[in-house]
Amino acid sequence: MKISLPKNSRLQSKAFTFGVATASFQIEGGVDSRQTCIWDTFCATPDKIRDASNGDVACNHLNLWQEDIALIASLRVDAYRFSIAWGRVLNQDGSINQQGVDFYIGILDELKRRNIKAFVTLYHWDLPQHIEDQGGWLNRDTAYLFKDYADKISQAFGDRVYSYATLNEPFCSSYLGYEAGIHAPGLMKKAYGRQSAHHLLLAHGLAMQVLQRNSPNSMNGIVLNFTPCYALTQNAADIQAAKQADDYFNQWYIKPIFDAAYPELLATLAPEDRPEIHDGDLEIISQPIDFLGVNFYTRAVYQADAEQGFVQVDLPGVPKTDIGWEIYPLAFTDLLVSLDQIYDLPPIFITENGAAMDDKCIDGRVDDFDRLSYYQHHLTAVDNAIVQGVNIQGYFAWSLMDNFEWAEGYLKRFGIVYVDYASQTRTIKASGHAYSDLIRSRAHLTNNNNK
Repeated sequence: MKISLPKNSRLQSKAFTFGVATASFQIEGGVDSRQTCIWDTFCATPDKIRDASNGDVACNHLNLWQEDIALIASLRVDAYRFSIAWGRVLNQDGSINQQGVDFYIGILDELKRRNIKAFVTLYHWDLPQHIEDQGGWLNRDTAYLFKDYADKISQAFGDRVYSYATLNEPFCSSYLGYEAGIHAPGLMKKAYGRQSAHHLLLAHGLAMQVLQRNSPNSMNGIVLNFTPCYALTQNAADIQAAKQADDYFNQWYIKPIFDAAYPELLATLAPEDRPEIHDGDLEIISQPIDFLGVNFYTRAVYQADAEQGFVQVDLPGVPKTDIGWEIYPLAFTDLLVSLDQIYDLPPIFITENGAAMDDKCIDGRVDDFDRLSYYQHHLTAVDNAIVQGVNIQGYFAWSLMDNFEWAEGYLKRFGIVYVDYASQTRTIKASGHAYSDLIRSRAHLTNNNNK
């Protein structure tokens, strides 16, 4: 099976960036050579991780990184998106951990040698535990600690980085971590979710200031995840419920960046649930960015609820991935077109898109045709958005390899490469071969490496 796209599609041009993506805690292991982070603590808390696992070893990327980059290169991708473990590159007192910095510099130099663009994410959820002990993202000071981290690391990396993202999915850090309690640090309070979100966005704005100064030639921005909100019916109450959910889960994170304002929903929150916003904060948050990273996996359907305003509905009989998320690629096109209509956006990169499937490695083969179909339909959805005028310049498959899937542990596999965790053997899946074949088959046009 192959992935096929129209011959005149922008995705068929060499100017379009194709990549794969990972995150530090999910693949690195090497727990003894970095600070303890909130996910280490969360994993050690009973009943938080479905299979009671942790990230101590994960995919052992800390030791296998050279083989892993060779694997990435074999896929013929243009770019590799990965994240830096804050607690691996800085010591508790804020000083540089040179061993940790050198680990990433080795990766960056090898990527450069192989002509693979490095897309670096500074924060993918693994806050050092000692910062959480001082309030974590509920503490305004953490935003300034993040600025210091971004400053030091962007100086240390020099000109090796093609693109920096400040944060990955602040929704997950704030809502899942501080409001719903299903991610680290596992707190559960509405006010915590809103306040941590504000401090995360403030951290983004502060970091953008130093990135643009220290690394002016890299493409600097942020990665946001979106789960488009649909009304169960076309009655006014359900439509309003979907709008409220969209403001709460999606627009809350993007509107401050582009409009220097929170959604009107802010005024409807109880006073004790509203974030504390200082004068000048929204000006800092709305720093110009060079790109917007968009992560997409699924949609959500809502109906009106008398108590909560909106409640999500689980639709019966719809196709779903192994993690239980509906497969609905039309929502991807709808999302991209609507964001383009609402906001004055910089170039968009699809920084994550993929699916968990119940993969089996049999005789050295993984025939994940369900995932291959997911990619076919979602790449088509991206192409459809481009045809409608959306400026999308790249696409990253999530993920390069199976890894620690947060609260799911190692039970769910998102990779286009299969990982046998006992032997750490990597096996490219059918989806990985098809993705690589698509990349190899593109027209040989000149890459556009301008910012």
